[in-house]
Amino acid sequence: MDSSLTVGNFEDFSWIRLEGKGSFLNSPALKAYFDSRMAAGDNILVVDLAACSGMDSTFMGTLAGTAARLSSIEGGRLHIAEPGERNRRSLEDLGLDFLMDIDPPLAPWRGSLEKIRGQLEPLHQQPDPGRLQRTRHVLDAHQTLSGINPKNASSFAGVVGSLQEELSKKERLAKNGGSA
Repeated sequence: MDSSLTVGNFEDFSWIRLEGKGSFLNSPALKAYFDSRMAAGDNILVVDLAACSGMDSTFMGTLAGTAARLSSIEGGRLHIAEPGERNRRSLEDLGLDFLMDIDPPLAPWRGSLEKIRGQLEPLHQQPDPGRLQRTRHVLDAHQTLSGINPKNASSFAGVVGSLQEELSKKERLAKNGGSA
């Protein structure tokens, strides 16, 4: 496996650390974890990217979707911890720095990074969602990115169009008893 996710729930926030590449393969697990923490009442979620070697657009779209959902909760914010220059630039290039707090100086986790990282546990991977659900997830992530600004909409128009087409075919196949 080219990446791993470790997590921890703390008094003022929940934390997920990515080691390796953030991609369409691990972003469903990231989303599921954050959905569960939001359902539990957490309003500050932190993504630790110090050991992240890069992120694909699906992963960043998943981050953007989480940040957007959090912004509708009082005090809700998505924090990005130690993204490094390359990952920071990737987030900024898509305009995501306006949705999330990148290395916020007054975050409740500041000064405790090593202690937090020492308490993280592996995220139990969910079963493979299947091709239909994975296609829906990738499409949702790219639609989220497209909705952020006109530049993204233009950049991802072809991807969104082909994913919509692919999803439609898979849904028809599933409806008619084929495997999706």
